[in-house]
Amino acid sequence: MAERHRLLLESPYLQEELSPRRTSKTSTDTGYILSIASTPAYYAASTSSPFNVIDLFDKSNLQGVQTLVGHERGTTSLHTATNLGGVLQKCLISSGQDGSVKVWDPRTNSHSIKMTNLGKSQSLLCCDVSPDGLTVAAGTDLQGEEASILYWDPRQPATPLRAHTSTHSDDITTLAFAPFRDPETKNNILLSGSSDGLLCTSNADEDDEDEAGIQVGNWGCSISQAGWINGIPPDAHSAAIWAASDMETFSTWRSDLDQMLSLDIRTPVLHQRRTWVTDYLITTHSSNTCYPSPTIFTGSNEGDVAMLSNMNISVPDAPWCLHKLWTHGHSGIVRSLLWDEENQVLVTGGEDGKINLWPIIPVPREVEDGADIDEDEDSDGAMDVDVSSPKPRKRELDRDSERNGKKARR
Repeated sequence: MAERHRLLLESPYLQEELSPRRTSKTSTDTGYILSIASTPAYYAASTSSPFNVIDLFDKSNLQGVQTLVGHERGTTSLHTATNLGGVLQKCLISSGQDGSVKVWDPRTNSHSIKMTNLGKSQSLLCCDVSPDGLTVAAGTDLQGEEASILYWDPRQPATPLRAHTSTHSDDITTLAFAPFRDPETKNNILLSGSSDGLLCTSNADEDDEDEAGIQVGNWGCSISQAGWINGIPPDAHSAAIWAASDMETFSTWRSDLDQMLSLDIRTPVLHQRRTWVTDYLITTHSSNTCYPSPTIFTGSNEGDVAMLSNMNISVPDAPWCLHKLWTHGHSGIVRSLLWDEENQVLVTGGEDGKINLWPIIPVPREVEDGADIDEDEDSDGAMDVDVSSPKPRKRELDRDSERNGKKARR
């Protein structure tokens, strides 16, 4: 069935970076860069199987300075926590298919904390840390009829505090704590997404799972990523949620999981003074200090990256805007991306094993609000046309090929 291309406008502030400021390779020189995180001194990048290592790169020159051993099996997520166990200090945390969550200490080249579920062999596919640093959550794959959200107190890592086993009925692929507490109970709120097509919010501090559920939204497709779109100030009334699927669809939701927008992220295309056609979504970034928000990063099969935004995430037919392009940095699919707001750089990692550092300048507020964007006289004819809908490319985890370092992009 034909799908109508959505309007994509070119920002008057559009910039294209034709080469990265710095570039480097993983310590293994091969393997995909799956995740990137930022610590005070380093950028950390996790590498695909069979290596599973986490490389640390000096922020000043992007030179590799250290390699952490990673997980015994594939590293599935990598984050920076600003508070862990009540200690206000940035730390690096990861989850793995070996069933553990590890907090890394570069001084010893090993983990300082290891959280496991003894007696269980389920892979952990994602993890996150609550804003107060006192709760770590991880989502498991499906074994038998059970997929679980496990909760730890990082000060007592030997066994989980609790497990919620009926929130989802398939692999739990993404977790994200809300940047605010429940306005009534003052408890931590956890957003979860799964291959079962559900987005759920839960009270992460509730032992009784029957009482823990807050809201459920059914997207009807396998969810690969999800996160919070922060309001100003971040609270339950101003926040929203974004989600991405394995089929390159993108959606936005109110905090009560009432869906606002759902579309194939490849349909906003630009054919005017320049051309941009999206092949896949990389990730979404939400910020209280930079505009636009949310910022959506998409990629091309040639390795180029674009920054897009939707002018009104609550209106299904609202136009899209192309703000920035980063080109000629990768030779294939870009797997991971980090916007380092403090240093105003973009860090990208690809299937070519390269990590690149690019300059980035915040987009002015008026662009987010849709001001000063020129819809020239050719825009309707050039972009609002009927075309054949792109053939879906579902990229699920191929466990055999992942062991060979050729994991399909999640």
